[in-house]
Amino acid sequence: MQLPHLSAPRALLGALLFATTFTAFSSQAAQELLRKPVGKGAYEMAYSPTEQALYLATSQSRTLDKGGVVYRLDPTTLEITQVIHNDVKPFGAAINTKTNTLYFGNTVNSAVTAIDAKTAEVKGRLVLDPTKRSETARPLQPRELAVDEATNTVYIGGLGKESVVWVVDGETLKLRATITGLGKMNTGLALDAAAKRLYTTNADGEFITIDTANNSVVSRKKLQEEGEHMYLNLALDTANHRAFVTDSKQAQVLVVDTNNGNVTHKIDAPKSLAVLFNPARNEVYVTHREAGSVSIIDAKSYKVVKTVETPTHPNSLALSADGKTLYVSVKQASSRKKEAASPDDVVRIAL
Repeated sequence: MQLPHLSAPRALLGALLFATTFTAFSSQAAQELLRKPVGKGAYEMAYSPTEQALYLATSQSRTLDKGGVVYRLDPTTLEITQVIHNDVKPFGAAINTKTNTLYFGNTVNSAVTAIDAKTAEVKGRLVLDPTKRSETARPLQPRELAVDEATNTVYIGGLGKESVVWVVDGETLKLRATITGLGKMNTGLALDAAAKRLYTTNADGEFITIDTANNSVVSRKKLQEEGEHMYLNLALDTANHRAFVTDSKQAQVLVVDTNNGNVTHKIDAPKSLAVLFNPARNEVYVTHREAGSVSIIDAKSYKVVKTVETPTHPNSLALSADGKTLYVSVKQASSRKKEAASPDDVVRIAL
């Protein structure tokens, strides 16, 4: 005779199996994607392999805070491990992993600030454009930064009606050179240090190649003649001479041959903002501010293989040193008239 407490109805067994499977699935999903609120005004991030830390630049409140904050985050848990206060607001971010020095573009102040990633001490600051803002004058604004670790050089794009790239000594923060004639609003910036090539895009629709050996423009090419475009950012696959270029006006990501500036492919994706290439996985990651999502693109087939929903406004990207983890800063909805009530987030995606 079978004991009653050793038997179970089939429906109950099914429910138990479903619950176990759902719990395992939920646990796996939680490990693959983690999201944490950090601070207001989140912009760009930089990852330090030496410190095993992720740094997030935030501008804080437009009206209540004069300066900003750089948050040091645990890259696994996204917990805040240090709060680095700045008397000016940081926006763009880059790191020299050899010297373990963080560089932050201070867009509002037309400056760049260097911070020791280990000690959090400010190593120095350079005002890039001393022009006083007025009704008739507007200083150039730093946006993207790129670092040549071999020469300890920091390249900083300066946006304006006639844009520039500032070439700065990473140790002394002295201005080495200013590359001029880069068109209107040169937003994108990416460096191939080994080839001594720096690439930038602008609001004139141009893809510009700069020789960093002599800080001169060697070529410029309009990417597309038809339609309205704003090429915001670019990422390089240096081994295969490719640049991936985002467009905030059209539903596409362009693939450009860096040898000649020709567009070789157009990837179907929503209007886009940030872009990052991962050579370890041969993948491209793109944020879509309006769509509230991040695309994972196979760099061989040029197909979107996965879409990660990250509402409201996914912004910047960073990658762990081993290429196995992607980080996304996500902004809350806000405007000049009404700031967000909640802090912006950082999302950790296991690849």
